[in-house]
Amino acid sequence: MNSFYIEGRGAAGAAARLLPEEAKHASQVLRLRLGEEIFAVDEAGARFLAVLTEVDRGGCACALREALPDNEPPVRVTVYQGLPKADKLEMIAQKLTELGAARLVPVKMERCVARADERDGERKRERLQKIAREAAKQCKRGRALEVAPPRAWGQLEAEMKGHDLLLVPWEEASGRGLRAARKEFPAARDIGIVIGPEGGMSATEVDALTALGAIPVTLGPRILRTETAAITACALTMLLWGDLG
Repeated sequence: MNSFYIEGRGAAGAAARLLPEEAKHASQVLRLRLGEEIFAVDEAGARFLAVLTEVDRGGCACALREALPDNEPPVRVTVYQGLPKADKLEMIAQKLTELGAARLVPVKMERCVARADERDGERKRERLQKIAREAAKQCKRGRALEVAPPRAWGQLEAEMKGHDLLLVPWEEASGRGLRAARKEFPAARDIGIVIGPEGGMSATEVDALTALGAIPVTLGPRILRTETAAITACALTMLLWGDLG
């Protein structure tokens, strides 16, 4: 069953209209017909089982038959991702959305090979946000991952300190993994995860994070690529503190 975003806020028993781009996709690409059931998601992330009542080039409408349970995890996860090369950030945004992460913040770090281009930074952010929205539709999630603009290291200290727990998966960390962190901080409900770029984080950066109260952790005995580390750390966090597994 296909998912579509609707205008405004919905309520069971009410009528709603699909957003224009969604209506075009439903009518011209998928060629859906009157009476077909869909999942509808409103601007607040509420999900509904709905049926199409109008399908044409001028727009699409539906009747919201039943409100569906919220499927957001009990833990809010923010991933601070050192800027990676090429299209890796797109895959990271997609997979973090599927896993239930709340926010992705690209970060300029010392060893980043990629560089944020302010001239088209907003265009790239909008593309990543669109990828997150499409991923949310695919996995039947009500709320898409929020993608922030690239930020410099020094701009994030106050935000990072605000989490219940700030984890730093680091290839040089040893002795403490995520299971150990879970035993130490079982009640954490707002968790930040800092992931280094292809070149990893410098010792200076890790020291600065530790001074903010961050916990360096190991993800295991093998060195993971930056995109693998982001996805793995998020998945394990959702397993230990969230609703996976």
